Amino acid sequence: MRALVVTNMYPSPTRPALGGFVRDQVDALRRIDDLDVELHAFMPGGPRSYARAARGLRSRFAGERFDIVHAHFGLTAWPALAVKADKRVVTLHGNDVYHARSRPITTAALARMDLVGTPTAGFAADVPGAHTIAILPCGIDVERFRPMDRRAARERLGLDPDGRYLLFPYDPARKVKRVDIARELAGDDAELLTLGAVPTDEVPLWVNAANAVVCPADWETFGLACVEALACDVPVLARPTGVHAEALAGIAGTHCGAWDRKAWRRALAPHLSEDDPRIAGRARALTYSAAALAARVAVAWRWLVSGGPAPPLYSRREAPATDAPGAISP
Repeated sequence: MRALVVTNMYPSPTRPALGGFVRDQVDALRRIDDLDVELHAFMPGGPRSYARAARGLRSRFAGERFDIVHAHFGLTAWPALAVKADKRVVTLHGNDVYHARSRPITTAALARMDLVGTPTAGFAADVPGAHTIAILPCGIDVERFRPMDRRAARERLGLDPDGRYLLFPYDPARKVKRVDIARELAGDDAELLTLGAVPTDEVPLWVNAANAVVCPADWETFGLACVEALACDVPVLARPTGVHAEALAGIAGTHCGAWDRKAWRRALAPHLSEDDPRIAGRARALTYSAAALAARVAVAWRWLVSGGPAPPLYSRREAPATDAPGAISP
């Protein structure tokens, strides 16, 4: 099967942190034997950037046809139409649906898609219109995010080996991520670390250096940071948005619930008193690996191309089947 991925969410020399999860999915898809996956990435911008992307795609793939053209981000579905395809897919990522200016443009593009991918069932419920929807999140790189010796991580980062650290794994300037909650949780008991200006290759070190990771965002489309912490066996405290509740369910030493200062500080306290607090999170994180979730995308592609009976992919009009390829229970 020949597929083309079109995206404006992809790392570049000037923006190395942009869309690393899309890169990881593309790399994982390319490792699947029966897939031939090409990529066309362009930098995000205004209307002119999408027009340039369409021209570039038309020139690059003139006279060619793909079994699947899969766009990442709703607005990117429009330039992707410049390439001939038997079937078309778009994976939505958040602002393409929730941003006031992007939503109507994305909505118009969805009518031209054969399948709409979303990161969670909750997000699927917010997709406008009637569409066949599959839960197709991007996963994490479980080779990069893995347990490391905490003291060694702190030494490399110049942190106090005996310090008590709480990691807020986002840029604190992003208000929706709620650094104010993280600061209140840390209080005088722990030093709050943030990732606003941290190089991407250092992020696993910061996760492993922390006593715990806090994910208090008002909303997440998925919640990669939470899963990355699980992959490192680092304790996580999170609000129930995106995949947080599902990913943390039943894992001792984690906490997922509405913000309540007393409850969260009570959950955090044991991790601050231990030299190297760890949880058994990696096995759960592996189910959200880039490879595991790329396999779901491959299932969806094969179904679209084969024209056979539809697998029980998630539809907004019915409850998701948790044992289905491409479905995650809400």
